[in-house]
Amino acid sequence: MGTLTVTDAVPVDRLVAWLSSFRDAVHEQGAYLTELDSAIGDADHGVNLVRGMDAVMAAVDPPPSTPGELLKKVGMTLVTSVGGASGPLYGTFFLRGAAAAGDASALDGAALLTMLRAGLEGIVARGKAEPGDKTMYDALAPALAAFERSLSAGEHLAAAARAAAGAAADGRDATEPMLALKGRASYLGERSVGHIDPGAASSALLFEALADSLDAR
Repeated sequence: MGTLTVTDAVPVDRLVAWLSSFRDAVHEQGAYLTELDSAIGDADHGVNLVRGMDAVMAAVDPPPSTPGELLKKVGMTLVTSVGGASGPLYGTFFLRGAAAAGDASALDGAALLTMLRAGLEGIVARGKAEPGDKTMYDALAPALAAFERSLSAGEHLAAAARAAAGAAADGRDATEPMLALKGRASYLGERSVGHIDPGAASSALLFEALADSLDAR
């Protein structure tokens, strides 16, 4: 089967595949995410995301009929089922994305970018994160920038998502030497240096899952 192109639209079933891939990834990497969080957080990031994504996949079976409805269901489920910071932040990401998606039946490249950007703006509004604060922002913002550059260059949507995943992974790795300035990790001061941010790590998994779901079409 072929890959998506810039003019192709991502339907609900492909978004469900994205969520399913992310769920699988947090199951596989849950212990690692919790290990990262045990160094600079509350040692619950992986556990919380596993529980949240299991709840999400149950909530979207069967899936709603539009991307906006699907993303709203995801966001509400995460807000109500996940503790710590990850539930409100990821929940806000998907809820803001849902509002941006509107009532469209599918999302083309520009609409998908708008949805993702709205999600990031929601995270910034809730967490007040800025570049270099050692948060999930440091993975998400480079991912969206790479995604936009690829689409602007006329690359296939699947290729743009793969570029975004690579940028998210680079952003994740770049958090290791940073001093945490936001969230629970900021309480540790200099002791936060030398550890990858768990939120950035899970954000990289989110974009890896998106790339995988679009490649698989």
